[in-house]
Amino acid sequence: MIIGLPKEIKEQEFRVALTPSGVYQLTKRGHEVIVERGAGTGAGFPDTEYERAGALLVDAHDAVFAKADLIVKVKEPLPSEFSLLRPKQILFTYLHLAANKPVAEALMRSGVTALAYETVEVNRRLPLLEPMSEIAGRMSVLVGGYFLAKHIGGSGVLLGGVPGVLPGRIVVLGGGTSGINAARMGQGLGADVTILEVDLERMRFLDITLHTAHTLYSNEMHLHELLPEVDLLIGAVLVPGARAPRLITREMLRCMRPGSVFVDIAIDQGGCAETSRPTTHHDPVFVEEGVTHYCVTNMPGAYARTATQALTNVTYRYIEALADHGLAEACRLHPGLGGGINVMNGKLTHQAVADAHGMKWEPPKW
Repeated sequence: MIIGLPKEIKEQEFRVALTPSGVYQLTKRGHEVIVERGAGTGAGFPDTEYERAGALLVDAHDAVFAKADLIVKVKEPLPSEFSLLRPKQILFTYLHLAANKPVAEALMRSGVTALAYETVEVNRRLPLLEPMSEIAGRMSVLVGGYFLAKHIGGSGVLLGGVPGVLPGRIVVLGGGTSGINAARMGQGLGADVTILEVDLERMRFLDITLHTAHTLYSNEMHLHELLPEVDLLIGAVLVPGARAPRLITREMLRCMRPGSVFVDIAIDQGGCAETSRPTTHHDPVFVEEGVTHYCVTNMPGAYARTATQALTNVTYRYIEALADHGLAEACRLHPGLGGGINVMNGKLTHQAVADAHGMKWEPPKW
């Protein structure tokens, strides 16, 4: 099979979908890998490494799409790429279609078979999303602590405190992969951390795992009680494939102290606050109701080398199966991969995506 690795064109996106080692393994198995020049530069992987791995390097972005049977990306295609997709071609990337109806419609028009990393599910886990959730969770405390600094509009609270001064307070909405990693980082800084969750078994796990963090059942009343004292609020809620639930209202934000910070990790699925809107690494924050909002849709792109390595670790086995066997057999060998199919034969094939937009869907048909 011919696998295409284009350079990401989303603003401030430095990740690439495969490391040179991943490309080497594919070429060793007899596949042709076409890499756009500069695709890995932002992640610290120069063109020479891809050449040594056996890749064919091309200068033109559209040449990758024109030649490849399988396009492997990091982020969803942008409007300039819609016309490059075609029937009988497979696109494998993060799509987040529940928050982006125009992309869903464009993929349907193109005839491409679009698989989303974030909806591949194995034993109730999302293995292709987890590494990015881990990075975003850990990163949320780093950026939150930075934007609490007074000289950039924050409240001036140091999350870890100092002897004789109480630490800052962090509240994390959701105890999944992002949430637990945010809590771990908060604990490491010495902050006072509370995780809100609705799954009691998950709370027991968090209680055992995170020795100094608190757990609290997530409901509106508890949020209202906590928010006036919170310095950093982190939205880490996730419904697989679906739009993120709006848990934070504008009224709730008015309860927070001026200069406090809200990091919405769920923004790539539409955001979990009424006031959230997508931002970029170039211009990451805005202020609503006196609260600094950080809503960057590709947070892990800031740590592109780590993120690229972590992504290849989990996606490679599926890319190899698609290249070796084709879509139908790859889904038979890895049943969870079938859940990644969001668009096929011009139709939506994932119920949560369809429900988010009030559209029809049908299961994939080989």
